[in-house]
Amino acid sequence: MTSFAPDSIVLNRKLPLWYQVSQSLRASILGRSPQDPLRLPTEEQLAGHYGVSVLTMRQALKELEDEGLITRHRRRGTFIEPKALRTAPVRLLGSVDAIVAQQSGMTTELLAHGTGPVPPELAEYFPELDEVGTYHRLRSDEKTGEPTNHARNWVRPELAARIDPEDLVRRPMTKVLRDVVGADISRITDTVEARLADPETARLLQVPLLSPILHYTGVTYDPEGQVLDAAIIHYRGDRFSFTVTLEAT
Repeated sequence: MTSFAPDSIVLNRKLPLWYQVSQSLRASILGRSPQDPLRLPTEEQLAGHYGVSVLTMRQALKELEDEGLITRHRRRGTFIEPKALRTAPVRLLGSVDAIVAQQSGMTTELLAHGTGPVPPELAEYFPELDEVGTYHRLRSDEKTGEPTNHARNWVRPELAARIDPEDLVRRPMTKVLRDVVGADISRITDTVEARLADPETARLLQVPLLSPILHYTGVTYDPEGQVLDAAIIHYRGDRFSFTVTLEAT
């Protein structure tokens, strides 16, 4: 019987090996193709694949078994649970409408809003401003209620003064700025990085500390090149993948 082939990983000796292996194998399972086999290689084969001991591999597999991603059967082997949740793609497709569509379809809770300083990592986008409008939202899956991502936005004060916070419960920020406030949006620049969940993100998204997450930064510009809004969104790494579509022409 053909076995599922997981991705490889470069291990960081500063983090627990079993944890890194479990995260890598989880990502492979959740990102698998429908036609991939469900049977996993043996513990010994997986240990050799990742370059760890069988004991470390066994601990990593137990983590995934406890999560319901795999089932283990004596003498038959270890199998991927067919109903394991698949990843939801973060798609950056090159239009404002596409980004609005990506931000929709989730239940949104407005955790906080007000005014405050721009964080140092975004200061370059608002060089002349000491304070901007600030918004913090938590998004959850409409069907399961499970937290999927949390977003923070920093908005130019003249635009923030025209935003009704209740609109951000019903609509994405991009849609509020464009269709409600009337901001002239020219382009949005997106950056996605792989990071580990800090204590706040782990608490909000209900994931273990140091779980993999997608760290998304989106910067919205007007036609004159002035930044209207800067956003940082943390997506659960076990529920999202990152997809970019590039046209050939």
